[in-house]
Amino acid sequence: MNKITKEIGKFFNFGDDRMPEQDVVAAIASDVDFHGAKLWLLIIAIFVASLGLNTNSTAVIIGAMLISPLMGPIIGMGMGVGIYDFTLFKQSIRNYLIATIFSVITATLYFLVSPTVHAQSELLARTSPTIYDVGIALCGGLAGMIALSSRSQRYGNVIPGVAIATALMPPLCTVGYGIATRNGHFAFGAMYLYLINTVFIVFSTTICVAFVLRFKKRTLVDKMRQKRLRKTILIIALATLIPSVYLTLRMVQSTIFEQRANQFVQTEMDFEQSTVVRVKADMNHKNVQVVLFGNTLDSVTISNLQQKLPFYNLAGTTLDIVQGNSGLRDTDVKSILADFEKKALKASTDSNQTNKERTEETEGHYTKYASILEVSSKFLPEIQNIYPSVGSIAVSDGKMIYYDSISVSKPVICVNVLLNNELNSVEKNKIKKWIKYRLEDEDILVSFNSSIDKQH
Repeated sequence: MNKITKEIGKFFNFGDDRMPEQDVVAAIASDVDFHGAKLWLLIIAIFVASLGLNTNSTAVIIGAMLISPLMGPIIGMGMGVGIYDFTLFKQSIRNYLIATIFSVITATLYFLVSPTVHAQSELLARTSPTIYDVGIALCGGLAGMIALSSRSQRYGNVIPGVAIATALMPPLCTVGYGIATRNGHFAFGAMYLYLINTVFIVFSTTICVAFVLRFKKRTLVDKMRQKRLRKTILIIALATLIPSVYLTLRMVQSTIFEQRANQFVQTEMDFEQSTVVRVKADMNHKNVQVVLFGNTLDSVTISNLQQKLPFYNLAGTTLDIVQGNSGLRDTDVKSILADFEKKALKASTDSNQTNKERTEETEGHYTKYASILEVSSKFLPEIQNIYPSVGSIAVSDGKMIYYDSISVSKPVICVNVLLNNELNSVEKNKIKKWIKYRLEDEDILVSFNSSIDKQH
């Protein structure tokens, strides 16, 4: 057994690859100071990262993280605690605070003058830290310290990799964005992510220096003071960790809730003449909103759907069905239009496998549908003034299937009119003509529903 243990130990032994301890400490201490070129590089890196967040460019953000010299004082803090070099620790904290303050000020100034300040996905990703970020910071700190202590890896790609993985720059830029836009949620969430990365890189560096590399202590500290110091570090780590555990549990619960809601909609809301265009699951308010275009669902169908929610572990959840385009806010309509633009793009990509004509037909259909949806959300009051019998309208896209030597299908846009009372064929024909004229499209299929005849 001892032989096996020794053989395994050889694989993990640094051997001749390990740098002298004094060289490692001196190199880390030299990276702590923040003035001159380092400070200018930091400011430039913040501008680059802010541009990347503003334009939602992952490549630009990664480039900024490679430029940034921010890892120096953070590794220095871990080293200072690990070898009880309190002078190094104090210098590291001072330079860390200077770097942090300059970074936040730079990002804030950028976003104050930036012409576009919409929150993109890269910005949003920096506002909700979780326990996974703790794990990334821990592993990053360990990897960084081992690389700095190795002859072969010191100038390799480990340190840049740690800078990218732990992502110190983007949270600072997001803090500046939150301050510039007066969004406290963004500012506090991003600052918390930044603190998680800092604390656990320091923590893992300290563990690596003290217990893995076993560097000599620079100051003789009595056992009571050592115990107090370790206790303080542990308390800081736990205080930083606990909120991330809570946020992770909430994130997991929200993901499970969304999955259950989507499963319910896919299974129970597959209608022939109604199309689900959006599902929005809100775990905090126990609500599932479904936007439907097409034929209107009656109250009995909606009630049956509500009763089926417990079978999908959604007991106590309310089902909110928005039918047609009535009841939608402008932001909702824009969101749905954006979804249709994505569909048009996907249809364009997929149809490259068939032929150019079908691609153009599909793209044109979705573009036309998006345009008609936007117009129809505004003309309902107009048609009700002219024809008071019209209760609501629903716009949907579908396919017309017909036989012309072979079975053929082509996309078509349908407008379904729900009537409050019966109209004769002459009046219905007038409404059809008015809708086609108003929407500037003669190919639209107009159908009617009423509470009396139920005929289409």
